[in-house]
Amino acid sequence: MTYQELINQILQLQDDGLEIFNAGKSVLGKNILATHVGDYSGVQILIQGGIHAREYITSLLLVEQARNLFLNNSIKSGGIYFIFLTNPDGAELVLDGLNNIPCDITKQYLTIANNSSTDFSLFKANINLVDLNTNFDANWGEGAQNVRCPSTEDFIGFYPESEREVKSLIDFTLRVKPLLTISYHTKGEVIYYGFTGQNEQSVARDLAIGESFSELTGYPLIFTENSTGGYKDWCIQKLTIPSYTFEVGNENLPHPITIENLPEIYMKNKDIPLVALNKAIEYQKEIDFIPILEQNIVKGESYEPHGRSISSRLCSLLKRRSAYRSSNSKK
Repeated sequence: MTYQELINQILQLQDDGLEIFNAGKSVLGKNILATHVGDYSGVQILIQGGIHAREYITSLLLVEQARNLFLNNSIKSGGIYFIFLTNPDGAELVLDGLNNIPCDITKQYLTIANNSSTDFSLFKANINLVDLNTNFDANWGEGAQNVRCPSTEDFIGFYPESEREVKSLIDFTLRVKPLLTISYHTKGEVIYYGFTGQNEQSVARDLAIGESFSELTGYPLIFTENSTGGYKDWCIQKLTIPSYTFEVGNENLPHPITIENLPEIYMKNKDIPLVALNKAIEYQKEIDFIPILEQNIVKGESYEPHGRSISSRLCSLLKRRSAYRSSNSKK
């Protein structure tokens, strides 16, 4: 499969009547493609895949899930957002190699990081050599496998939320306000739930919902330990909503999992989106989507992950804009 063939699989949903739109941009300016199934009113959930470059099979899984829901008119209340490929630059590198990289310097540092090999089939990061699922501001840098140097996997970035793809996913999430999220990864056939610092009530809630997913897929449910900085972690810590990571594909399969394995993966996960939406509807009275920033504003406090108050950041921004305009007016 080539990268364009992967994108074509997503775009073909338009032939079925689904609208494809952009949820954001990658470092190299590629569109992060998404769709919505159901009603835009009522409870919403969000399902995303392809945040790790070699895990593009999850993008194809989401395509089949969205098609199945839409063609069967399965959703009776609420809606589901699907973000198919959160890391398009990385997926293109895995599928097409360096062919479409526009800059020779970028090609050089990618090759050096890849042990001087031009075979990028095991690559996980984005084009900046950041592992996007370690770059979210949720106990950033405290994971057991985190590394602090650019790498094909596990590099957390030089600071949290440094990457354009991460910012795009955060902005989109804050805009659509899902009451539950699912991230699809490979491999291992397990489901991770929960995060450090959750209160007992929310852990119990997330466990109860997760047990429904486990029963449906046959995947064991595991509480997250020694892993931080992921999208799931950020959703739980910052938004206080149930969020899950599904690792699909048998552990014995080699990376990257190929399209031949999609039918089995799909059959185990076909009904997960609808069950997830119905569970979010069932538990909606126990779920408050209030970002930490909004909570602190309500309390009359300021929140800034790097220690600066909102007011000081605004002042700095205004000063920079004023200086820029003054400089340009003299030219």
